[in-house]
Amino acid sequence: MLNKSDTNRTQNCYWCVVSGSDVWLVDNAIPFASAQDLSLPTSSAIEIGRYNNAPVLWLNAADVEQGIELISLRECLHFPQELFLLLSKAVQYSHMTQSMRFCPLCGGRNHLNHNQLAVQCGDCRTLHYPRIFPCIIVAVRKQGQILLAQHPRHRNGMYTVIAGFVEVGETLEQCVAREVKEETGINVKNIEYFGSQPWAFPSSLMMGFVAEYHSGQLKPDYSELSDARWFDFNALPDVAPKGTIARELIEHTCGDL
Repeated sequence: MLNKSDTNRTQNCYWCVVSGSDVWLVDNAIPFASAQDLSLPTSSAIEIGRYNNAPVLWLNAADVEQGIELISLRECLHFPQELFLLLSKAVQYSHMTQSMRFCPLCGGRNHLNHNQLAVQCGDCRTLHYPRIFPCIIVAVRKQGQILLAQHPRHRNGMYTVIAGFVEVGETLEQCVAREVKEETGINVKNIEYFGSQPWAFPSSLMMGFVAEYHSGQLKPDYSELSDARWFDFNALPDVAPKGTIARELIEHTCGDL
């Protein structure tokens, strides 16, 4: 539930201060202190949950007067999952307020509705909820091997599993088969759901699957990938970091090596 904060200035809270997909940390942790101690405005704070029986508040960095240093949300993947998901929630709410400033129906100015998880047009009163982009991510297995790919954006040589956005009019399973075929040229079978992870870069929901190789020759699409190969379970390259659903899929497929 999204609530206007009624926290007093001397109550200790967790503060999710965000800009884009960047967050404010103090000593490598989410700040836990009072608004008074941190010189933060309670008037702009929104309570988005609780952690360790304390309120978790979201603030846009633009509402903070003093200069603060922000780092990527990716640097928080090692946080406890409950805390990382609350940070992700703050990032996605912030993205909503920044990317949906005007009503797409009438052009009126949107404002945050504190009783809904939405922004509302001041003219036509239409509610616009956060946009969530569904994505699939899949680990493909062939006997004792796993299919891993490298993307141009992964400049550190990291390999990961295949992922892509769901298209209009297709099921998640159809999306899995299509993305694997388009990016690697192979066909898969026995597609099974594994789990999910909100991915606030800026507002995706990753839905994980496992699948088995069925047919076809590996032919990477080099317009999308830098490389794609079959790797033996006991000879993996550098892979996606801990805390990501990609890493969970890889460890699950390879027997939690």
